[in-house]
Amino acid sequence: MTRTKAFDRHAAVYDAWFDQHPAVYESELAAIRSLWPEEAGDSVEVGAGSGRFSLPLCVTRGIEPSAAMRALAAARGLAVEDGVAEALPFGDARFDTLLMVTIDCFLDDPPRAYAEAYRVLRPGGTIVVALIDKDSVLVRSREPEPGDDEFYEEARFHAVDEVLTWLTAAGFRDFGIVQTLFAPEDQLTEPNPIRAGYGTGAFVVVRAHKPARHPDDL
Repeated sequence: MTRTKAFDRHAAVYDAWFDQHPAVYESELAAIRSLWPEEAGDSVEVGAGSGRFSLPLCVTRGIEPSAAMRALAAARGLAVEDGVAEALPFGDARFDTLLMVTIDCFLDDPPRAYAEAYRVLRPGGTIVVALIDKDSVLVRSREPEPGDDEFYEEARFHAVDEVLTWLTAAGFRDFGIVQTLFAPEDQLTEPNPIRAGYGTGAFVVVRAHKPARHPDDL
């Protein structure tokens, strides 16, 4: 994937960002935790990066296309392998819980990626998707400058409504949504609150479920 080049070149720089912005990281992790299942069972993170979110949530398996990021995740103890969201290297109904954190903007084919997530989840399984909401007040108010962020130069941010449409088309139901990050990252000195819904916070977490039975059987 061409969009992993910056991560391969500067993996350590990207990973260090979380230490340099602890209030942002803690806000994001807390928002994910608020919708994370108490009993996550057999879980996997797709686009696991350096393992910053997998390990605090006790996710022990990951998929990551960047070799440099995989190396960092493996050093932290995550069992991570090469792969992309649109073609997961797993059989059907393999996991109870699947996590995706800010990878929607790097997907070549989002609908296919969510269909793949649905496929590898067991009936009754849970998907948790975290994203930067391009339609949020904070993101819309910030006009990025060319070269402002090498990691996101080729990113295509999405609105929450787009992601909900793709998840629904894949077959997911029973949505829960929270948001956080209500101020620019350089102004945060402590974690932001978590609020229901979306539209104001830049960081949004969506939880949905694969029905325990096929919709045609309900």
